[in-house]
Amino acid sequence: MTTDVRTPDIDEQFVDPTGELTKAERKAVERALKAEAKARDEAAKARERAGRAAIEADRVARRVRMSSSERREQLIDVGVHLFAEKGYEAVSVEEIAAVAGVSKPVVYEHFGGKEGLHAVVLERETQALLGTVISSLGHGDAHVLLERAVLAFLTYVDEHPDGFRVLLRDAPSSQGTGAYSGMVREIVAKTADVMTPRLTSAGLPKRVAQAYARGLVGMVAFVAQSWVDDRRPGKDELAAHVVNLAWNGLGGLVGSPVLEPAVAEIE
Repeated sequence: MTTDVRTPDIDEQFVDPTGELTKAERKAVERALKAEAKARDEAAKARERAGRAAIEADRVARRVRMSSSERREQLIDVGVHLFAEKGYEAVSVEEIAAVAGVSKPVVYEHFGGKEGLHAVVLERETQALLGTVISSLGHGDAHVLLERAVLAFLTYVDEHPDGFRVLLRDAPSSQGTGAYSGMVREIVAKTADVMTPRLTSAGLPKRVAQAYARGLVGMVAFVAQSWVDDRRPGKDELAAHVVNLAWNGLGGLVGSPVLEPAVAEIE
């Protein structure tokens, strides 16, 4: 954007205290001041042109420097941001290419189009969420495992807010609701796999594992959906309250729940 440079009136720039300047001298001063203002304006425009040229040069350089795998990762990152901000339907291949600084064919070459990129984004974020939760569990009693799982879920949301927003958005209309519901089913199924041994060891039948998994995933996901934008209360405090409800139920809530010290230190 060009910076406007206003040329002040001659009386604002120069005051002749003696009043002894001739008409010719006064005009000469006016010409000199206008020339100075014009030079400043031209310098500002030159800086703007140089800035634009530098941006374009950087895009060209990135296009040359990036390997195929690096370009693919860059496009995925761009896709995560745009899909999270606007939703699948509002994003175009043209916009993806423009933000990445590449041509449209590059997007098609890597993903076959917008739908392919969106599918890769969903897969990556789903695996990141599952990996974060499952890797956090380790050993411990059921209460500690629940705390770790909830805290890990919120940690993923904290560290991948755009990815989480993409997971929450609707699937492309061309796929109906299948892609989105299928992704949710995968998360629930893998959570149930982790929970089933713990449930059966507590005396609960294996067939209810899915119901418990859905309840837990749904509880944390809907809480996180509001928290991702607000971030209040803090992550540990929110995790403690979610666990309080999940573990104690409405009839056994405690007033000021906190996570076990060992769980809080996992972060």
